[in-house]
Amino acid sequence: MNEAAGKAKDILSGAEALLITAGAGIGVDSGLPDFRGNEGFWKAYPPYQRLGMSFVQMANPDNFHTDPAFGWGFYGHRLNLYCRTKPHAGFAMLCEFAEKLPGGSFVFTSNVDGHFQEAGFLPEQVAECHGSIRHLQCFHDCRDRIWSADGVEIEIDETTMRAREPLPMCPDCGGVARPNILMFGDWGWNPTRTNAQEDRLKRWLREVSNLRLVVFEFGAGSAVPTVRMQSERVARLHSNAALIRVNPREPEIPAQMNAGVSLPCGALEAIRQLLIAL
Repeated sequence: MNEAAGKAKDILSGAEALLITAGAGIGVDSGLPDFRGNEGFWKAYPPYQRLGMSFVQMANPDNFHTDPAFGWGFYGHRLNLYCRTKPHAGFAMLCEFAEKLPGGSFVFTSNVDGHFQEAGFLPEQVAECHGSIRHLQCFHDCRDRIWSADGVEIEIDETTMRAREPLPMCPDCGGVARPNILMFGDWGWNPTRTNAQEDRLKRWLREVSNLRLVVFEFGAGSAVPTVRMQSERVARLHSNAALIRVNPREPEIPAQMNAGVSLPCGALEAIRQLLIAL
């Protein structure tokens, strides 16, 4: 660990631009669950274990069609939790470090909680590949519109995990609204907002193509490998990039990637150990 941390400090000390990639693991130090397997999901949501419902079954758009109060019971609870929870100090430390780099930074995350923006990253610097729980859309996507969930409060009966009326509704057609999140088996998700974010990320990567880029990855597992694949792809294709992967359980970096280092620890520990020293 000490040798790896030393190598990571050397990499960061030479950084001219920073791509932060993050999965659910970065939020664990803020007190958020990472839903690792059904046991992890049920530990966070015991009522669903009694109901025999898995995370995949709950993170499913069909619930908003068959039983909107049940669908909003899960996502309303998550919305309340993410709005109530403050991002840990590591987010602000990353933001402060990145602001000093000539090429600045960008964030690519599968998290839907909006914590990077809350910690100080500009919305234009963040790409949320699975969408955002802080934004809503019509379940039927009647007008191809996405709107803010600011001010939306959902009361949950935590015995039954059902949302109480009134539920969020579409302002155009009056039908049920849903979070603008990519769920499992989801053909109704409106990707317009995420597509625009990812287009900005592509432009930024072209702008920093001649700079020393560090890809700093946190808490991205292999079960849903979107973030890990993005980190490795950018680090492989950028002519002058290095990857730092922070993950207490799956820190390994592919052997063919020469410029990389693995840190088997939590996000906040790694950020403090590396950035305070710099």
